[in-house]
Formats: sequence, C-alpha cells, structure tokens
Amino acid sequence: MQKYDYLIVGAGLFGCVFAHEATKQGKKCLVVDKRTHVGGNVYCENIDGINVHKYGAHIFHTNDKAIWDYVNQFAEFNNYINSPISLSKGKLYNLPFNMNTFYQLWGTKTPEEAKTIIESQIKQFGVKTPKNLEEQALSLIGKDVYETLIKEYTEKQWGKKATDLPSFIIKRLPVRYTFNNNYFNDTYQGIPIGGYNKIIDGLLKDIDVKTNVDFFEEKEELSALANKIVYTGKIDEFYNYKFGNLEYRSLRFENIRLDTDNYQGNAVVNYNDATVPYTRIIEHKHFEFGKQKHTVITKEFSEKWTQEKEAYYPINNDDNQNKYQQYRALSIQEDNIIFGGRLAEYKYYDMHQIIASALQKSKQELS
Repeated sequence: MQKYDYLIVGAGLFGCVFAHEATKQGKKCLVVDKRTHVGGNVYCENIDGINVHKYGAHIFHTNDKAIWDYVNQFAEFNNYINSPISLSKGKLYNLPFNMNTFYQLWGTKTPEEAKTIIESQIKQFGVKTPKNLEEQALSLIGKDVYETLIKEYTEKQWGKKATDLPSFIIKRLPVRYTFNNNYFNDTYQGIPIGGYNKIIDGLLKDIDVKTNVDFFEEKEELSALANKIVYTGKIDEFYNYKFGNLEYRSLRFENIRLDTDNYQGNAVVNYNDATVPYTRIIEHKHFEFGKQKHTVITKEFSEKWTQEKEAYYPINNDDNQNKYQQYRALSIQEDNIIFGGRLAEYKYYDMHQIIASALQKSKQELS
C-alpha cells in the first residue's frame, strides 16, 4: 500500500517548500536526501557557535514582498548587506563596480570623470559583436576594470581562458556611478538570525524525513511508497545519462578555525590573482555580526566537476542545452513525476527564485 501522497527526492529549498505546501493541503509527504542533513546547499554547520555556510555564501535578497514574507514565517532576518571586496595585485577594491572602485583604480571623484574613462576604453578595446567573454567584458566596461577585477577571477572560476568562454556568461555587468557598495539592488536583504537551518526546520515541521538515502539505490522500494514523486536531483541521472552527462563546475571548501576575533573585516573577499588557487575567502561570523573571540574562514576553490563531486554551476553552452532539452522532453511526458530545482531544470537559481518556483509548481499541482 502507498503510504504517502508525495515522495520528495532532495531536501533542498525546492523540495522543502513543496513538502511544506503539500502538507498544508493535508497531503502526506516523505522527504529523502542522500546527504546526512537536510537543507541542501543552504545548510549551515555550527562550528564553535558560528553558523558556517557549508556550501558557500548564501545571502538572501529579493524584490518580491510575498517571498520575503514567506521566509520570515520561519526565521527573523538581520539587516546584513553584502558588500564584498576584491584583492587584486595587492590592492583592495570595492564591489560591485561603483564610484569607490573607480576612485581606487583611477582617482576619479565624479561620475563624469569615471564615465569618460570607461567610454574611452570601450571605444578603444570593445567590439560590436563580441565572440567570447573577454571581448564582451571589454565592450561593457573597458580594459582596466576587466584586467584588474574580471579576467583572472573568471578564468579561475570556469577553469578556462576568458577568450575560450562564451560571451553570454556576462550579458551585463553591474556598474554604478554612485558611492554604493551594496552588491544587490533588492529591497529586501539579510541573513536569517541563527542560520538557514531555522527556515528548513520550519518548512519540514511534522514531515517525515530520511537522510543518508540514495534514491537510485532504493528507487523501486521508495517509489512504491507514494502516488507521485517530486524529483530535485540531476535530470540526466534520473534518465541514466541516456543522452550523455550534463556538465557543471564544482566547488571545494576548506574551513579553518582561527583564534582571532576578526580575520579579514568582511564576510566576502574575492582573490582575483591567478597565483592564488582559491577564488574567495568567506568569514562567516560577519554574516551575523558575531562577537565571538574566534572566527571560522572558508577558502573556496572552483574545480572541474566529475560525477563524484557536487554539481554547482551548470555550464549552459549549446551542447549542454541541447542535451538538457532532450531530457526535458522526456520529463514533461511523465504523469507521476514533478521535476523542480536547479539540478532537475539544469538552471542556476537564486534562493528567492527557487522558492518562487516551488510555490508556483506546488500551487499548480495542489489546486
């Protein structure tokens, strides 16, 4: 006998929101995840009283008040504003590119002075139809910003030369002619006080959960437990890679506990230079204005993805998109399987976007 209405494969944000909404409608859900914890990539590991973002920095931001109100049901948010800085050739620069950045580069003091330099460099180095990322960046921002703050960082991030990367990776670059270091433009921003686990725990309250479960090792047995499956894993894996692997970039994290109360003075510091193997250092206590006498930092390394590693960023080139469309054509023919989330849809989502997607799909399914 089927015990559940929905088997939800993956306890990330999509799966947890869907499970919560279904449960509110009186449905019975079982959530399974192959990791030893719930929460997917927003999971926080408490290390000596500091909430460490285990799978990279997660800063919540949205312009959608309904989404903001939704997450605030489960946790109170602080007023953290993401203002990363970037280290290049021994100098620090503010991000995103703004009047502070331009002053640090050129000593310009007015928007007109900065615009004149940028427009001159675009005219000199830009091209009308960029064929690769380098040409695209030069056409958007000019030589100095590109070579100082984009080129080497991007090449580390993607593991390829900028001239070998497609131009669409940077369709636009955020440029501000104000002295504003707020990375996001969104109305609502912050970090849940006590970490993202509070939101996940709230979403999964009174729902059956099993961790350390590999769906594919127990597929027949698990599938028999429910009327429908909500699948949030890799879509190519679901179909046994019949059209080939979809490609990703992966990340590796190196956590270090330090006996100092303040290592870098900021939550996020990018390391541009190719001679530095990691792309950035996260100091987690600054997300929650921590006063601890110690700190935890994480060095983040971008790596080539293999099936044994976590899949983070889809490589949305033509070859991969063509493969994905073949998998998607199969998925939309399924009557009893709902595909959702970044891995099942082969799409990069911010947190507010994944929540909106899960709410929309659950509404369609449950109405």
